[in-house]
Amino acid sequence: MKSIPFLLLLLSYSCSRPETPAAPQQPFTEHAAAAGLDFTHTSGASGRFLLPEIMGAGVALFDYDRDGDLDVYLVQSGSLESASNPPNRLFRNEFIPSGQLRFTDVTAAAGLGHTGYGMGAAVGDFDNDGYPDLYLTNFGPNVLYRNNGNGTFADVTRAAGVDDPRWSSSAAFVDYDRDGRLDLFVANYLDYAVARNIPCSAPTGQPDYCNPSSYKGLPSRLFRNEGAGRFSDVTVSSGIGAVPGKGLGVVCFDQDRDGWIDIYVANDGVPNHLWRNRQGRFTEEALLAGVAFSAEGKAQAGMGVDAADLDNSGRDSIFVTNLALETNNLYRPDPSGNFEDAILPSGMGPASLMMTGFGARLLDFDHDGALDLMVANGAVTTIDAQRGSPAPFRQPSQLFRSAAGRFAEVMRFQPEEVSRGLAVGDIDNDGDLDAIISNNNGPVRLWRNDAPAKGTSLTVELTGAAANRQALGARVGLLRPGQPTLWRRAQTDGSYLSASDSRVHFGFPPSPAPAEILVEWPGATSESFPAPPSGRLQLRQGTGRPR
Repeated sequence: MKSIPFLLLLLSYSCSRPETPAAPQQPFTEHAAAAGLDFTHTSGASGRFLLPEIMGAGVALFDYDRDGDLDVYLVQSGSLESASNPPNRLFRNEFIPSGQLRFTDVTAAAGLGHTGYGMGAAVGDFDNDGYPDLYLTNFGPNVLYRNNGNGTFADVTRAAGVDDPRWSSSAAFVDYDRDGRLDLFVANYLDYAVARNIPCSAPTGQPDYCNPSSYKGLPSRLFRNEGAGRFSDVTVSSGIGAVPGKGLGVVCFDQDRDGWIDIYVANDGVPNHLWRNRQGRFTEEALLAGVAFSAEGKAQAGMGVDAADLDNSGRDSIFVTNLALETNNLYRPDPSGNFEDAILPSGMGPASLMMTGFGARLLDFDHDGALDLMVANGAVTTIDAQRGSPAPFRQPSQLFRSAAGRFAEVMRFQPEEVSRGLAVGDIDNDGDLDAIISNNNGPVRLWRNDAPAKGTSLTVELTGAAANRQALGARVGLLRPGQPTLWRRAQTDGSYLSASDSRVHFGFPPSPAPAEILVEWPGATSESFPAPPSGRLQLRQGTGRPR
């Protein structure tokens, strides 16, 4: 529980600052069932309050068949006490030019019906063949599926050497050593086994899920891509294994702007980790950078995470979701290159105080040039007012609009659910960003963006040559006369247990029109390209003007 002075400080921020003008109250509408996304996650909750039951599961948005629209992969769990679980599911986007959305279940044909106790999914083209591959994390052995390029996938886990039999959570493909091949980072959570489950109770004395402090944490793992379909475990030699954590969310970005991708991990109940990349070796520097703890100096229940340039400074801020009564974190860079937790001056402190956040994404949903925020919420211990009802962990997910450095809540998604994964991308190819939210022990939701646009948009798809084919880790700048450069990053990582579209999306006012696009490719080479006024653009490394 927070101290009284801290609660008073929260109240003062919520009362003394003027509210940012609100956007339309329902910018997103729900279309999953109508579009054929027929999927309900099963946690297998048995009444024993086994901790993995409350943590899953995630979702991936990726164009697996390279037909130009985003398909949906949904992670299933099942039962921890059964040898037979329902499969994960792949839905192919059968987008119709009229704007109607329709999905078809192609799980069996694609060979993606994995049946482990699922947690999350990561997407990356690890073999540079132009087709995105899929890595699945589980409570138990993980799986790497190679995309065969013909609509099918092959399980190459054993041949690639990337399994981890423990409890893994989020994963990310990242070219940490700048050799043009995507490596693989896997966040691990708790040293837990069903046979060693510890009975825990709520303050009322009734059985409930345990706090993660009841179990030891685990080190994350790093696998180096050696080419020819093989990875080597460099967890120890790279330094990543030096400090264990309780990792749940991971995002990869060049925090110190030295040209080498760093890795940030949101840890549950212990200090967060910032793995600074020192030319292929990592040191943990979250405390030094100011991103290990809250503004009060406390380790919080880090779950979801994202990073993006919120103030057009060229440096990324970090957003982390936490448990109810903690508030989320918004770490903004200061002039020294380190960070301070600005969740209170951002205006989001009071709105997040009673929520337990998981998936999170910074996105410009209304095309005004400022990055907004979507957060998927759902409790992990019983909410007293819901006690006795099915799934008594329901909370509304939230949408925040950004203006002048502050965020105002403009939508609470209904119905209230136990939301976990969140992936973002332009699912209907109409130029704005939509979202998929996966719910624990509940149905998937497809939130289509219907917000009136304040400006226009440009979507940039990158193809690396010397860099990894998907260009993950590239920074893209949109240059407009007399205006600050808008910086975005090619990424599939971030959020919680989920993978988003790797295409880079810009929203911006129609005037002045953009003049140039600057791409900082992974590996420290830069090129500029002419910018169209809006629409979709494909850029290939080596075809622009060197900078």
